[in-house]
Amino acid sequence: MTDAATLTRMIKAGQGQEPADLVIRDVRMLDVVTGAISETDIAIVADRIVGTHGRYQGQTEIDGRGRFCVPGFIDTHLHVESSLVTPLEFDRCVLPHGVTTAICDPHEIANVLGAAGIRYFLDCAEQTAMDLRVNLSSCVPATAFETAGAELLIDDLLPFADHPKVIGLAEFMNFPGVLAAAPDVIAKLVAFQGKHIDGHAPLLRGMALNGYLAAGIRTDHEATTAAEAREKLAKGMVVLIREGSVSKDLAALAEVLDENSSAFMALCTDDRNPLDIAEEGHLDGLIRMLIARGRPLHHVYRAASWSAARAFGLHDRGLVAPGWRADLVLVDDLEACSVSDVVSAGRLVSDALFEARGTVSPVGYGSVKANEVTAESFAISGRRGNQESPVIGVTAGLIITRHERAILPVEDGNSVPDLARDIVKVAVVERHGKNGNIGRGFVTGFGLKRGAIASSVGHDSHNITVIGADDSDMAVAVNRLRKTGGGFVVAADGRVVAELTLPIAGLISDLPFDAVRGELHHLREAAYGLGCTLPEPFLQIAFLPLPVIPHLKITDRGMFDVDRFELIPD
Repeated sequence: MTDAATLTRMIKAGQGQEPADLVIRDVRMLDVVTGAISETDIAIVADRIVGTHGRYQGQTEIDGRGRFCVPGFIDTHLHVESSLVTPLEFDRCVLPHGVTTAICDPHEIANVLGAAGIRYFLDCAEQTAMDLRVNLSSCVPATAFETAGAELLIDDLLPFADHPKVIGLAEFMNFPGVLAAAPDVIAKLVAFQGKHIDGHAPLLRGMALNGYLAAGIRTDHEATTAAEAREKLAKGMVVLIREGSVSKDLAALAEVLDENSSAFMALCTDDRNPLDIAEEGHLDGLIRMLIARGRPLHHVYRAASWSAARAFGLHDRGLVAPGWRADLVLVDDLEACSVSDVVSAGRLVSDALFEARGTVSPVGYGSVKANEVTAESFAISGRRGNQESPVIGVTAGLIITRHERAILPVEDGNSVPDLARDIVKVAVVERHGKNGNIGRGFVTGFGLKRGAIASSVGHDSHNITVIGADDSDMAVAVNRLRKTGGGFVVAADGRVVAELTLPIAGLISDLPFDAVRGELHHLREAAYGLGCTLPEPFLQIAFLPLPVIPHLKITDRGMFDVDRFELIPD
């Protein structure tokens, strides 16, 4: 909270009557409202902009000559856990890309650890240099058709509701529960009426969408076509354009972002790992892509800042103007969004800023409690005659899967992969120590010719998901995760050939983000060595057990028909 003395300094410095704390000199400022570019000084006191369109003196000055200033970028929906690093390392990774505010849903760690996971994230959010905000996880577990490590009811969420870092209720993934007015769903929605409720409604259209929105849900990051996005905009939703490591919707939605819609659209990454951030950027990468696709420049920057702030009730940021929070990005080129300096809450982002943060002890070590498995654990009884088996169809860049069917070869009474048709096994091994379930099935789209890939990151209940061309290698990969406490493993010829250990809740590394980036590169190369053709196989595997994304998925209880919202009998 700003005290009287600081407010007085702000007023005087804004009039040029005394030096500001920080001045950016001779910078070209982009107005995201009008599109005008003005050469000006920008004066800052504490965490607030106090002057623009004038000349100022500052105790510290930054030369902005030849550069442009835009408002700090706001990632409106993400899961820090999917960056595979701690919130403090995520801060260090993405703030230099201009992301001064990030709105996260910690439901990955909450599905493993429950309320303790949310508390850990809130503790971290109080230390990050960026403004990390939290939406409280609404669907833990996402459905009743899988085994999670925890369950969060409304009474578990309410103690966090008034935390200063909490915005509202996170993505309401259980849209069938909303439409059916399930009592536990209604209890959560009632408690957050009048506050922000984040949406999650893939392919939901027509009257069903109306019913979903009647619950007071305002945003959605799951639109995958322009037509879907336009219907949601027409019905009052703010559409978040998502471009993550797996979910790549920007190409399909770019045409919707224009001068008429930009006030009602924003940007998000949802799930993006350090390797992709290094290669493609973060929100700066999305901005580059949208501008390259012909989207009007200042409207793209508006969606990345002002529109995002309005959608989530962050009324103090999103403009470069006196009285607004001093979250600023200096870029050398607006079209390339080439970030050269970042100011977060009035502080120039530097190594010293990160070193001055407090520390938070990680939680969730020892969370992988799966039973040991053997090759026989993955046997699937063969179907009689010419009966077809359900097969999950995967497409690169989409978490929506196809519901395919195939007659599979049978050996010794068991159905086996058909590598000629790119069909391999997939299994989900319960890892929370509750029942020892193993769900088994088949998947196509990975291109795997040998070996296996396993992951303890399996949205959203985070059991162990493994795909493989060989049952023995599947067992090697799963048992390695039991030993290491979670992560990613590539196995072939009876041995582990690459791995990344994620010991914090089986989701997060305790290494620096640049070390994780290097390990991810080795993992990706190892997966390609098995014949894998997907650009990002590990997060693609992680979405196979997500039973709230159409059309066919798998949980530890078996293959799941999302359209019918029911398990498929063996």
